[in-house]
Amino acid sequence: QVQLVESGGGLVQPGGSLKLSCGASGIIFRINAMAWYRQAPGKQREWVATIINGGGTNYVDSVKGRFTISRDNAKNTVYLQMNSLKPEDTAVYYCNALLEGVNYWGKGILVTVSS
Repeated sequence: QVQLVESGGGLVQPGGSLKLSCGASGIIFRINAMAWYRQAPGKQREWVATIINGGGTNYVDSVKGRFTISRDNAKNTVYLQMNSLKPEDTAVYYCNALLEGVNYWGKGILVTVSS
């Protein structure tokens, strides 16, 4: 199994930046890919970004050019650098790990973009 813990959320003004971290523990060497999802108030959870074992990344169109997903294998941590934040980025952000067809989730962390 895999345990995921998010950190780094909070309140930021529009146009600002924030960096989320996701620490992983457990059978991490068998993780196939890691991702970030988000759920805005009153909306369904949506996929934001993915990083696969080979280092390839992919993003939802609404964050391309603003968000960057990365990983530090030595620290068993995945990051989401968020720049040029907009009010519509306000959501609970969830870390996700895919391990042999099974999805694991963190508890989520709130990001609020507001002046």
